[in-house]
Amino acid sequence: MKLFHLFVLSALALSFSGRPAFKIGRALTSSVFSDSSAKAESSEMIPWQTDKRLVWDDFLCQPRIGTDAVASTSTSLGIAYQLEDGQLKYHITCYFNKEKSWGLMKTDYILAHEQGHFDITEIFARRLNEALQNYQFNRKTFKKDIGQIYQSIVSQKEEYQKTYDAETDHSRNRKIQYDWLERVETLLAETASFSNYP
Repeated sequence: MKLFHLFVLSALALSFSGRPAFKIGRALTSSVFSDSSAKAESSEMIPWQTDKRLVWDDFLCQPRIGTDAVASTSTSLGIAYQLEDGQLKYHITCYFNKEKSWGLMKTDYILAHEQGHFDITEIFARRLNEALQNYQFNRKTFKKDIGQIYQSIVSQKEEYQKTYDAETDHSRNRKIQYDWLERVETLLAETASFSNYP
């Protein structure tokens, strides 16, 4: 008998606005994952990939009116796991949601800030992979343990996203923005050994 759980957390991060707004939605679903579709792009979602950068055509949602935000990026970090022949198998997803992301002021500079949000989600997908690789499997508590690991990583990711927006003033502070993009690139390099998550 296979046990399966899927957690998905989508975070909506408004950039370049006077006040950050984060909306968090959670879904718990039963389904079967397949390795063949692990990093396939769909009409709604783009998986994070080293050689694929966001372009404004990826932002399909209508811009929000009545806010000082000029762009919004929605990313998700998910995990699915199951027991297979007594072994824990897991699958991590890191996606950009095209239908929930939008741009009003479409410049390369603002696009780089939005890419930063997606890259941060990828960093934490890798940290989740690292945590699960280091997890000592316990048949009695693994569901609870994995849930706690996942929630801890997601909380860290959310705090990091908020700090990114706060310190860059949603990209308005150009010097800090460039410093942050360098920091994100460094973290992507440092976590590269965990980038081939299942």
